[in-house]
Amino acid sequence: MPPLTDSDRLAAYRDALANWHVSDYILFDLTQSAHEWIRRELSNITLKEIGCLMYEHVAAGGEIDEVAETRPEWAGTYEFHHDLRLTIRDKPVYIETRLNYRLPVAGDESWILVVNVHAQ
Repeated sequence: MPPLTDSDRLAAYRDALANWHVSDYILFDLTQSAHEWIRRELSNITLKEIGCLMYEHVAAGGEIDEVAETRPEWAGTYEFHHDLRLTIRDKPVYIETRLNYRLPVAGDESWILVVNVHAQ
Protein backbone atom coordinates (compact mmCIF):
# COMPACT_ATOMS: atom_id res chain seq x y z
CA MET A 1 0.00 0.00 0.00
CA PRO A 2 1.27 3.48 -0.75
CA PRO A 3 2.02 5.64 2.29
CA LEU A 4 0.25 8.92 2.99
CA THR A 5 2.68 11.54 1.68
CA ASP A 6 0.46 14.54 0.91
CA SER A 7 1.66 17.20 3.37
CA ASP A 8 -1.81 18.65 4.05
CA ARG A 9 -3.52 15.31 4.65
CA LEU A 10 -0.57 14.07 6.71
CA ALA A 11 -0.65 17.20 8.89
CA ALA A 12 -4.41 16.86 9.35
CA TYR A 13 -4.16 13.15 10.22
CA ARG A 14 -1.37 13.70 12.72
CA ASP A 15 -3.22 16.63 14.28
CA ALA A 16 -6.37 14.55 14.75
CA LEU A 17 -4.37 11.70 16.29
CA ALA A 18 -2.58 14.09 18.65
CA ASN A 19 -5.99 14.91 20.11
CA TRP A 20 -6.80 11.24 20.83
CA HIS A 21 -7.52 12.06 24.48
CA VAL A 22 -10.27 14.57 23.58
CA SER A 23 -13.72 13.47 22.43
CA ASP A 24 -14.65 14.10 18.80
CA TYR A 25 -11.19 13.79 17.22
CA ILE A 26 -11.14 10.00 16.80
CA LEU A 27 -14.65 8.63 16.38
CA PHE A 28 -15.68 5.02 15.84
CA ASP A 29 -18.44 3.74 13.55
CA LEU A 30 -17.86 0.00 13.78
CA THR A 31 -20.01 -2.98 12.91
CA GLN A 32 -21.18 -5.35 15.60
CA SER A 33 -18.71 -7.87 14.18
CA ALA A 34 -15.80 -5.45 14.71
CA HIS A 35 -16.90 -4.73 18.28
CA GLU A 36 -17.12 -8.45 18.97
CA TRP A 37 -13.65 -9.02 17.49
CA ILE A 38 -12.21 -6.28 19.72
CA ARG A 39 -13.84 -7.79 22.81
CA ARG A 40 -12.71 -11.31 21.95
CA GLU A 41 -9.25 -10.76 20.47
CA LEU A 42 -8.06 -7.60 22.23
CA SER A 43 -9.29 -8.41 25.74
CA ASN A 44 -12.05 -5.83 25.53
CA ILE A 45 -9.68 -2.86 25.10
CA THR A 46 -11.52 0.46 25.09
CA LEU A 47 -11.95 2.50 21.93
CA LYS A 48 -10.14 5.39 23.63
CA GLU A 49 -7.17 3.08 24.24
CA ILE A 50 -7.20 2.12 20.56
CA GLY A 51 -7.10 5.84 19.69
CA CYS A 52 -4.10 6.30 21.97
CA LEU A 53 -2.31 3.35 20.36
CA MET A 54 -3.03 4.75 16.90
CA TYR A 55 -1.42 8.03 17.98
CA GLU A 56 1.59 6.30 19.53
CA HIS A 57 2.06 4.15 16.41
CA VAL A 58 2.20 7.15 14.08
CA ALA A 59 4.24 9.29 16.51
CA ALA A 60 6.84 6.49 16.61
CA GLY A 61 7.13 6.55 12.81
CA GLY A 62 4.49 3.96 11.91
CA GLU A 63 3.11 4.34 8.42
CA ILE A 64 -0.30 5.55 7.42
CA ASP A 65 -1.37 3.91 4.16
CA GLU A 66 -3.47 5.98 1.75
CA VAL A 67 -5.82 4.13 -0.59
CA ALA A 68 -7.96 5.72 -3.29
CA GLU A 69 -11.57 5.12 -2.28
CA THR A 70 -13.52 3.15 -4.88
CA ARG A 71 -16.41 1.73 -2.88
CA PRO A 72 -19.63 3.44 -4.00
CA GLU A 73 -20.89 4.06 -0.46
CA TRP A 74 -17.75 6.07 0.40
CA ALA A 75 -16.33 7.36 -2.91
CA GLY A 76 -18.80 10.25 -3.14
CA THR A 77 -17.68 11.60 0.23
CA TYR A 78 -14.03 10.56 0.56
CA GLU A 79 -11.28 10.55 -2.05
CA PHE A 80 -9.15 8.23 0.11
CA HIS A 81 -9.28 5.99 3.12
CA HIS A 82 -6.30 5.56 5.43
CA ASP A 83 -5.12 2.34 7.00
CA LEU A 84 -2.95 1.65 10.01
CA ARG A 85 -1.34 -1.68 10.70
CA LEU A 86 -0.09 -2.05 14.22
CA THR A 87 0.29 -4.56 17.00
CA ILE A 88 -2.10 -4.45 19.93
CA ARG A 89 -1.66 -6.90 22.80
CA ASP A 90 0.68 -9.01 20.67
CA LYS A 91 -1.83 -9.26 17.80
CA PRO A 92 -1.40 -7.70 14.35
CA VAL A 93 -4.35 -5.34 13.84
CA TYR A 94 -5.68 -3.54 10.76
CA ILE A 95 -7.50 -0.25 11.33
CA GLU A 96 -9.37 1.45 8.47
CA THR A 97 -10.12 5.15 8.83
CA ARG A 98 -11.62 8.15 7.06
CA LEU A 99 -9.95 11.56 7.45
CA ASN A 100 -12.15 14.64 7.76
CA TYR A 101 -10.32 17.92 7.23
CA ARG A 102 -10.45 21.20 5.35
CA LEU A 103 -7.89 23.41 3.71
CA PRO A 104 -6.00 25.24 4.90
CA VAL A 105 -5.33 22.72 7.65
CA ALA A 106 -5.64 24.35 11.05
CA GLY A 107 -4.85 22.82 14.41
CA ASP A 108 -7.62 21.08 16.33
CA GLU A 109 -10.05 20.97 13.39
CA SER A 110 -9.40 17.63 11.68
CA TRP A 111 -10.91 14.39 12.90
CA ILE A 112 -10.76 10.69 12.05
CA LEU A 113 -13.59 8.21 11.69
CA VAL A 114 -12.54 4.61 12.41
CA VAL A 115 -14.74 2.31 10.32
CA ASN A 116 -13.09 -1.08 10.71
CA VAL A 117 -10.83 -2.94 13.12
CA HIS A 118 -9.83 -6.56 12.56
CA ALA A 119 -6.93 -8.99 12.27
CA GLN A 120 -4.35 -8.22 9.58
